[in-house]
Amino acid sequence: MKKFLAICAMIILSACGADKEINLDEEFSMKLEVSELSGTNQDEEAFSTSDKKGEFWLANFIFTNCDTVCPPMTANMAKVQREMKEEGLDISIVSFSIDPDEDTPGALKDYGDQVEADYSSWDFVTGYSQEDIERFANVSFMVPAAKDESSDQYNHSTGIFLVDKEGYVREQYSGMDVPLEEIMEDLKKVSE
Repeated sequence: MKKFLAICAMIILSACGADKEINLDEEFSMKLEVSELSGTNQDEEAFSTSDKKGEFWLANFIFTNCDTVCPPMTANMAKVQREMKEEGLDISIVSFSIDPDEDTPGALKDYGDQVEADYSSWDFVTGYSQEDIERFANVSFMVPAAKDESSDQYNHSTGIFLVDKEGYVREQYSGMDVPLEEIMEDLKKVSE
């Protein structure tokens, strides 16, 4: 009987100390694999999506001469970054330019400076072909990214995407009417 009680106690104690790994398939409704994309960030440093494996990160699509949604989306992403810092969350952000011909690293740096982006955890990425970024957005994130042939503007998603450690898009949030509380709750879950 003593052995039985000792075994029961060990099982209970080991269960209490078990990792609280969340089941992402139950928590999140999406699972889209992010393909490999390489480019250059605002500091002219090499960037690759494969370097993000092993960490959760947030992504969105922007371009610097956008005259509609990108400025408020980027300001909202800066709010997300500040809130993550206040909450002690170490999650990086990647903003992919969908206008790589015009968005040089310098242009992206100026753009990020406007919202006081903290580049230690936020990359603004360019340096790939127009065809590559359009395919990347269309296939990996299942969102539009295409030049508007009647202007110098681009059609693209206004979403903020949560990418998991294995490189899968797990959630999409509005980049315009940002659900800051929901994003923080989700980031806390995956940071445990």
